[in-house]
Amino acid sequence: MKKYFIILIISIFLIPCFAFSDIVTFKVGYFIPRAQSDLWEIEFENMDFTKTNFQSSNFSFSYEYFFSNEMSLILSIDTYTKQKTGVYIDYVGETIDGEDYAFDYGEGFPISHVFSVSSTPLQVGVKLTPLGRRGKFIPYIGGGAGLYIWSIKIQGESIHFDEWDWFYDPNIDEDVKGYYIYFEDAREENKLNIGFQVFGGIMFPVANRISIDAEFKYHIAKGPLTEGFEGFENFDLAGYQISVGLNYWF
Repeated sequence: MKKYFIILIISIFLIPCFAFSDIVTFKVGYFIPRAQSDLWEIEFENMDFTKTNFQSSNFSFSYEYFFSNEMSLILSIDTYTKQKTGVYIDYVGETIDGEDYAFDYGEGFPISHVFSVSSTPLQVGVKLTPLGRRGKFIPYIGGGAGLYIWSIKIQGESIHFDEWDWFYDPNIDEDVKGYYIYFEDAREENKLNIGFQVFGGIMFPVANRISIDAEFKYHIAKGPLTEGFEGFENFDLAGYQISVGLNYWF
């Protein structure tokens, strides 16, 4: 709720700008998370989903105000949301004396949980068009900073590898280690952190006030984990974004 309230407030402040704005752009894209922090890595190591499962389509909106023929200020909003249910790949669960334990062999029940990630960066940047804005194609580059509104959740069964009991298995005549399984509802919701982005692309005019826009953007951001994820390093929010959209020129 906090995230949508902030977006609404920013949108209200932008409305007066449209009376004398230069470009508004709507884009459809594909976001590829970098996923290089320890929580990402632990999930990919233990669960049956992979990094590619967290790639997702996304949507973007931007407003652009020209300072000159080669430079403009750009305000933009991007979105990314993905959740995936995963099953532990090397462990199965068994219920013993009313408690659930995870073992690294056997034919017990699957142990699973849902991993959810979302990020909505509100960005301000400078866009440079070195060849100007009047050609048959208009290449551009730019960069800036942003306020990243993000959330992550793990909901479901989770193995606690720092808590276990020993059990005697007569089939192998050995004591085996059984890890405790708990129902997890860990979350970081609507957190705010500063990040950065760089981008480049090209616009192709197709009508008097309309052009097609193809863009590559790289987000750079991390968020500190607290609450249900204490002890983990900052969560990696960085990623690559490829998008195509329409510009409307005022």
